[in-house]
Amino acid sequence: MPELPDVELYLAALRPRISGRILSKVRLASPFLVRTVDPPLAALEGRTVSELRRLGKRLVLAFDEDLFAVLHLMIAGRLRWREPGAAIPGKVGLAAFDFPDGSLLLTEAGSRKQASLHVLRGEAAVAAMDPGGADVFSIDVAAFGAALRVANHTLKRALTDPRLFSGIGNAYSDEILHAAQLSPIKLTHALSDEEVIRLFAATRDVLRRWTAALQSETGDAFPEKVTAFRPGMAVHGRYRQPCPRCGAPVQRIAYARNEANYCAACQTGGRLLADRALSRLLRTDWPKTLEELERRTATARRGGSDIS
Repeated sequence: MPELPDVELYLAALRPRISGRILSKVRLASPFLVRTVDPPLAALEGRTVSELRRLGKRLVLAFDEDLFAVLHLMIAGRLRWREPGAAIPGKVGLAAFDFPDGSLLLTEAGSRKQASLHVLRGEAAVAAMDPGGADVFSIDVAAFGAALRVANHTLKRALTDPRLFSGIGNAYSDEILHAAQLSPIKLTHALSDEEVIRLFAATRDVLRRWTAALQSETGDAFPEKVTAFRPGMAVHGRYRQPCPRCGAPVQRIAYARNEANYCAACQTGGRLLADRALSRLLRTDWPKTLEELERRTATARRGGSDIS
């Protein structure tokens, strides 16, 4: 799912292309995309884009006459900038927004169509869509700590809760926790004041650094490969690869449709976090430390098998 750095990347690419331009036509390929009926989608046609901004992980396009288009890309939604009037891609295409200089295409891979478009009238309607999470760049460390400690959740859950913090998801929460050298399952009520300060600094640094890096890498081009898996990431998507800080193999916990990636040596004092599925399978055989994991892996490989 595009997160804060990715959404900001799209906004940086869209502003010089559509800000101040008239949306001449909207072509809809999937009726399930639009989640509102009043105002109708056609109300945006002939209107000028006056502003583009972020609302959590959503993109907000403001038009004249107090109209707004709020787009949530969800997991697999992506934007493409093509020549004016470009055809909507067959299988993955959801919609096209035609401007004088080009067409903005919305696509979504996979069978689960979750991307959504809300057409709204008035700032109050836009504000009502805000989950309420704080922007970490507009709060201080005290407010950050207070938000973390509202309830006693794991750090992974707290960072990715849109009601607590704005724009942080699965990928960048892994990177933040690695930078702060904190376990993804550490409970928020167990955090020391020093750890809160460290996590606050890491959150801002990771998000700021990746936002700048993505925009520098893309330059004036339109981003064609927005992904949760970047070569320069420390732990996210790097299972079994060496941690860039200490060289230990990156570990993961799989749950539901997501996973947490972490370095046991840097973040959990060398202790392996039990993966639910594997814990049920291996029961008491689950390795507790990196050393035990390495011994078991070596033994399994000598026997012609491996463990996941």
